[in-house]
Amino acid sequence: MIDPLLMTTVRVGTFQDQRGLTNATGFFFRRNGQLQLITSRHVVLDEATGHRPDRIEIELHTDPDDLGRSTHFSIPLYWNGKSVWREAKDASGLVDVAAIDIHEVALPRTTAFRAFTPENLLPADAHVEIGTTLVTLGYPLGFQDTLHHLPVARQAGLASSYGLRFKGMGYFLVDARTHRGISGAPVVMRDPQAAPGEPLPWRLLGIHAARLEASTRDPALDETLGLNAVWYADVLLALGGAQGA
Repeated sequence: MIDPLLMTTVRVGTFQDQRGLTNATGFFFRRNGQLQLITSRHVVLDEATGHRPDRIEIELHTDPDDLGRSTHFSIPLYWNGKSVWREAKDASGLVDVAAIDIHEVALPRTTAFRAFTPENLLPADAHVEIGTTLVTLGYPLGFQDTLHHLPVARQAGLASSYGLRFKGMGYFLVDARTHRGISGAPVVMRDPQAAPGEPLPWRLLGIHAARLEASTRDPALDETLGLNAVWYADVLLALGGAQGA
């Protein structure tokens, strides 16, 4: 009875051994039969701040008929001294997106989730009007439906030309109220052409990365911009090169 979109997204906790570090958001993506967990690269490694977790935990539903039942699933970020996540570069450098291969046989047998696929991506020539209402799905400040272990959806407006790399970077902008914990969240729009009964009638446009701010803003005089960088989702087709978790 719930929108299947809510089952694509999980809360991500980062850890150094048993010490909790940060909260973030991730979602499932399946390509060529391989299931992946997608999040922001800075969630798994942020050299600028010294953030270097050695594992992450995600919360999984274990009973499709009772969303109150869940378990925590730990994923190591290094194997034999090498990072397990996949990352990509573009003309501007590293893309702030990471993908971790998930071996489904390691998941609890009754795990219930949904995964985006390449069919959920927009065609390269798709037109999205400026100001279009989008949805960011995640865990702001770790907030969630604690009974059913589900994320919350926030509205976002497309704030830059979709398909154009803002300032030459591989992202577009959305106008949205966001908080810490949203890094790695899927940014989607309802698919107006979805057929009745479509299992996941949403289009995946991008992966939320960070809030942006003007260098000229005076905190005493000016409100925050409320603008956010969202990496184009087609980068998911380019990720590769690391060993799976």
